[in-house]
Amino acid sequence: MCGDATSWDENAYRERILKEREIPTLTVFRTPLGFSNANAQQVEPTAFLQGHEGPAYDVKFYGEAEDALLLSCGDDGRIRGWKWKEFTQLEAPISLKGIHIQPVLDLMNPQHKGPWGALSPIPENNAIAVDKQEGCIFSAVGDSCAYCWDVETSKIKMVFKGHLDYLHCIVARNSTNQAFSNGQNLSVWNLPASECVTRASIRASIQDVIFEDNQVLAVGAEPLLSRFDINGAIVSQIPCAPQSAFSVSIHPSGVIAVGGYGALVDIISQFGSHYCTFRCKCV
Repeated sequence: MCGDATSWDENAYRERILKEREIPTLTVFRTPLGFSNANAQQVEPTAFLQGHEGPAYDVKFYGEAEDALLLSCGDDGRIRGWKWKEFTQLEAPISLKGIHIQPVLDLMNPQHKGPWGALSPIPENNAIAVDKQEGCIFSAVGDSCAYCWDVETSKIKMVFKGHLDYLHCIVARNSTNQAFSNGQNLSVWNLPASECVTRASIRASIQDVIFEDNQVLAVGAEPLLSRFDINGAIVSQIPCAPQSAFSVSIHPSGVIAVGGYGALVDIISQFGSHYCTFRCKCV
């Protein structure tokens, strides 16, 4: 069978594949804003922060209300924090991109010395978690370690070692348990004892994890939401819309949201059934 390569249209082919993937997906939109030309400015950013030299990989809030800090980590190995109140009260033009706002917290990952004293590159921060009760920030780092930082002193309190690859994500719970993922492996650590208490594995790379009571929810580079018990055994695996899931979050009601490739967000009930799937679009 022969074809005419001169009429090949790669853009049309890509568009057809994307449309075929959308066919089995229910697309639902719900928003309080009307995206018309008259009020399109409502969805534009109100301010920028120039936080890192290179991409930023994660952001978190530390604290609440007027005392909250906006934390950011990225490829340059830094964790930086700005006063949220100061950020929201900006009156400077957006074009400045926040370069005139100085961070009140600036943490830098350590470099490792080789056998002849040569320093390794500064490893990147892939994710952060916070524990306001203990005054700590946890970071998942590209040197296969996780670090616990003391916010008050800006110094490292604890280092978690033993992973075989760089860490993708991290989550902390009640100053007791902490979960890391690297590649296809998930580990749960007991913080007071500084020891790994659980290890688990799935077929694809894990890209986000959260705790729910005494269980761990994980998503990654496959269309599945995996649920583990605290001993690392798989409790359930629920298919989800994104072919590769980047983020998972849970509402107090038990409803779970999974976001991932294709700008898809899948809403899953506490019983494992699917409420709806919607696609995020640029305006």
